[in-house]
Amino acid sequence: MDADVTDSPPPEPDHRAGDEPRPDTPTPPEPAGPTLSPDAPGAPAGPREPDAAEAPEAPGGPEASEGPEAPGGPEAPNTRHHWLRWTALGVSFLVLAAAGTGWWIYKKLDGNIRTDTTAAAELERYEKERPPPGTGNAQNLLLIGSDSRAGSNSAYGRDDGGSQRSDTTILLHLAADRKSATAVSLPRDLMADVPDCLKQDGTRSKAQLAQFNWAFEFGGAACTIRTVEKLTGIRIDHHMIVDFSGFKDMVDAVDGVEVCLKEPVDDRQAHLRLPAGRQTLHGEQALGFVRARHGFGDGSDTERMDRQQQFLGSLVRKAQSNGVLLNPTRLYPVLDAMTKSLTTDPGLNSLRDLYDLVRGMRGIPTDKVQFLTVPRRPYVNDINRDELVQPAARVLFQQLRDDQPLHVTPAGSAEKEKGDGDGRTGSPERADGSASDDKPDDPASPTPTPTYSGSNAAVGMCE
Repeated sequence: MDADVTDSPPPEPDHRAGDEPRPDTPTPPEPAGPTLSPDAPGAPAGPREPDAAEAPEAPGGPEASEGPEAPGGPEAPNTRHHWLRWTALGVSFLVLAAAGTGWWIYKKLDGNIRTDTTAAAELERYEKERPPPGTGNAQNLLLIGSDSRAGSNSAYGRDDGGSQRSDTTILLHLAADRKSATAVSLPRDLMADVPDCLKQDGTRSKAQLAQFNWAFEFGGAACTIRTVEKLTGIRIDHHMIVDFSGFKDMVDAVDGVEVCLKEPVDDRQAHLRLPAGRQTLHGEQALGFVRARHGFGDGSDTERMDRQQQFLGSLVRKAQSNGVLLNPTRLYPVLDAMTKSLTTDPGLNSLRDLYDLVRGMRGIPTDKVQFLTVPRRPYVNDINRDELVQPAARVLFQQLRDDQPLHVTPAGSAEKEKGDGDGRTGSPERADGSASDDKPDDPASPTPTPTYSGSNAAVGMCE
């Protein structure tokens, strides 16, 4: 007989680990109560997730495992602040260093300048005798080249107790509009009325007719200024005294000045030996060149002044070149040499005062920086001395007082008019180089403007 068959369903299949539950199998509910962490007491033992400290390092070390930080993460603002702080500190340091260096240079140059307080006091004493100040912004400066043998100048002669004479004296007129400058040389051998002056020993010299450069020996700059003011009727606003050593240093600071010589020069008294031709002179040679008398031409002071004017014109042109004024490494030696060599009145005894003066002059075209010598001729009582030519000298001084433009032409450049054999032009010129103030024959004709023989800074000695 067959076995009994029951109606009970077949048993459910047994689910093993890893098998997916059937879709219709309900998910068992979460157990109630708090969930215990694996480390909590009473937690069932079993596998647990490793701590960060125990996690294996990613290839490349801990830095690689961290990965790049997301932009704008917590470290980005701190990093930017760090770099900004150091940049600000660096910039501040550079600014302070530059300011400190600039201040040191300014104080050094400013301290180089010496002040002539004695002259200021003496001029104040004779204020009522002096010409009235000029009108407008025109200025008159007296440039005095001292031939003192004291100190570093002892190589040029014996120091006889500190005495000195003005080796070169130039009246520099700056036009009110600062469009021209006129330098008038006053011969050292010119006979002039020298007033009584305060001497170095406290005594006073007597008023006398004497050689012009004796005024500086009698009473220094104050005596020279009073002599010039009496001679010209022009008020001297400022003065500068330059010594031998300072002149040499200024020439060296601009890397020398070019000159041209038709013949070789050998002047033992000036310590000067030069070949003929084009050449650049530096300190010692330049000084000998402007001081020498016996090695050039007829050895006259007139020829020496002409040579000094040409050399100063070349020096001005060299100093105005972009290679000097716009180059701090070349400008500083020029300023250092200039300030070391200067003794000035209290109105020019600071670097700021000198800067204001130079700033007003730097825009003057070189052809408007003119040089001439006061009209003069041999002194009637001594051909080795000079005297003024009148009324030509009075005309020149009046033009300077009135700040009128001057016409200066190179010596011998006046063209002869047709049928006129004496060399006169519409602006007459004398044979001795001084201006002619002759009036035209026709009274209705305008009075011609005097023309003076001289040079300007635009024309070098080799042109």
